[in-house]
Amino acid sequence: MTDQRRIIAQVIETSEDHPDVEELHARAIALDPRISLATVYRTVKLLEEAGILERLEFGDGRARFEDSQRAHHDHLIDMETGEVIEFCDPEIEELQERIARRLGYRLEGHRLELLGRKLKS
Repeated sequence: MTDQRRIIAQVIETSEDHPDVEELHARAIALDPRISLATVYRTVKLLEEAGILERLEFGDGRARFEDSQRAHHDHLIDMETGEVIEFCDPEIEELQERIARRLGYRLEGHRLELLGRKLKS
């Protein structure tokens, strides 16, 4: 792994949000201005193929990424601002397990994305 790829991996690992490639590039060049956008694209592809990085599509036309080793969580996406809120709810987790069992399956994993708009007060 090159130093530039190591920096990109570090940026991904320390991200608490869901950056797209351009955001990853901006953060990476703050650490090493020699990192090209093409290097970020190639590194993201390699990390995704290796199962280290997970691609997320939130309906805004941008592929976003997060470390696939993070603890399980679901997403609530604000349709007006694009803000992504991570959450984990034991009731939802249990309901999904029950549904899978009722349909004759053992749940191996899932991805839940809720789309919404803030309620007006």
